[in-house]
Amino acid sequence: MIAYDLQCINGHAFEGWFEDGKAYEKQEKNGLIACPVCNSTSISRIPSTFAIKSSTSLKEFSDQQADLLNMGQKIIDFVEKNFDDVGTDFSKEALKIHYGVSKARNIRGVSTKEEEKTLTEEGVQFFKVPVPVAPDTDA
Repeated sequence: MIAYDLQCINGHAFEGWFEDGKAYEKQEKNGLIACPVCNSTSISRIPSTFAIKSSTSLKEFSDQQADLLNMGQKIIDFVEKNFDDVGTDFSKEALKIHYGVSKARNIRGVSTKEEEKTLTEEGVQFFKVPVPVAPDTDA
């Protein structure tokens, strides 16, 4: 069986099922296909929507997703072990380090947009790292 998207001369679109392409051609040629809306037998095939099968299986996708989560966790672990958490004092501490008031070291924390603007204006280099959220396992 094959399904074709069809359209009559009046613009009504509908679907037709045929044994094969030759069966469609024979029925169309003999005027045996009629529009279900207006009964017109002046019918033509129109481009069909179609689906594309991914070459990646669901298991492979799950494995890739697990690999990404694992990599994200390794990054989080590295940052937690190698950066001092200064919390909401991030911008203050970054400025102190920048001007030599505090010892140079890796720090992490949070800042407001206004604080980030000040850091940028003062020439303090920093970057923001999004914290991944673990998937909901209760679902």
